[in-house]
Amino acid sequence: MYELSKKELEKMGADITTREIKQQPELWQETLEIYRENQAALETFLNEIKQQADEKIRVIFTGAGTSQYVGDTLVPYLRKNGDTTAYSFESIGTTDIVSCPDETLMADEPTLLVSFARSGNSPESVAAVNLASNNINNIHHLMITCAKDGALAVDGKQAENTFVLLMPELSNDDGFAMTGSFTCMTLAALLTFDIINIETKAKYVAALSELGHEVVAREAEIKQIVDHDFERIIYLGSGSLSGLTREAQLKVLELTAGQVATVFDSSMGFRHGPKSFVNDKTLVFDFVNNEAYTRDYDLDVMEEIKDDDIAVKVTTVGQAGKRNFSGDKFEFGRDSLLLPDGYLALADVMFAQTLALLTSVKIDNKPDTPSPTGTVNRVVKGVKIHRFK
Repeated sequence: MYELSKKELEKMGADITTREIKQQPELWQETLEIYRENQAALETFLNEIKQQADEKIRVIFTGAGTSQYVGDTLVPYLRKNGDTTAYSFESIGTTDIVSCPDETLMADEPTLLVSFARSGNSPESVAAVNLASNNINNIHHLMITCAKDGALAVDGKQAENTFVLLMPELSNDDGFAMTGSFTCMTLAALLTFDIINIETKAKYVAALSELGHEVVAREAEIKQIVDHDFERIIYLGSGSLSGLTREAQLKVLELTAGQVATVFDSSMGFRHGPKSFVNDKTLVFDFVNNEAYTRDYDLDVMEEIKDDDIAVKVTTVGQAGKRNFSGDKFEFGRDSLLLPDGYLALADVMFAQTLALLTSVKIDNKPDTPSPTGTVNRVVKGVKIHRFK
């Protein structure tokens, strides 16, 4: 796909999605530069919030669908590597905030609502911001979005207690599935809340870009996996990579219009019932963690599934460590800097995006417009926002 001409890809209905997956390593470098340009102002904004609060600030990462899974991926990493003396980190979907505000918003807790959105025009995105502003006494907003003309960005620039951080212009995906928007927003939040120094962050981004280019260069290996006879896909992982599994499986569901069934879970949680999903038409993947203790649990379950001989293919995705899977591996270059799970997630999801793209083409679907009935839209429609008293 990555070597085909624009004309060939357009004929397959895959030009937009292919291009947007492929360009992500360059967008990550651009995201780092955007962060550097905004770093001083952003730190001033966050420091003022800390000064105004006499207790720990509740940081809620929010969004809908893929934008929610940004927070799901971030929170485990930041609970270890963020400023937990000042912040408590949570991930709550805008869909949950809007439908159950009295269960998700605490009036007397100082709160920073971090809204993730590709377009910023989803009804839930705007409604969640309004509900938080109207129902929390000490509320601030950080909006990380990809569309400068979207409602979140436009309204945010005019609002008090609000900082708008715009992502690279090309991260505002034109395709149906969110790809570069997901990874750029995730990276921007990591750069903002990870307490490590900027020099180390820059090294992480450089290493990530190398791994992203490696995914593109090794497309043929991913296609060999897709060429198997399968009807189901399972993604497993631990820590931030457990949060990532939900986004990975969603790419398959979206780009195949549900023709390939999916399951996601943590590596350890998978044994507790969801393992029943595995049959001889199933591909199983695990995003292997680089933390040695956690890695053992990832590998244990994969060795178990391999020995069960119940799946058509069992594959680990990640970087080489002291202990590695005895079966099939998509292993990134051994000379690369070992990345913590929050950052490694971006390279791992490029693998998952590519696999979903190839699977969509395999079943003769059109990745750029995968919903044949048009009942599932790029920007959600038909949501009625009810008045909350």
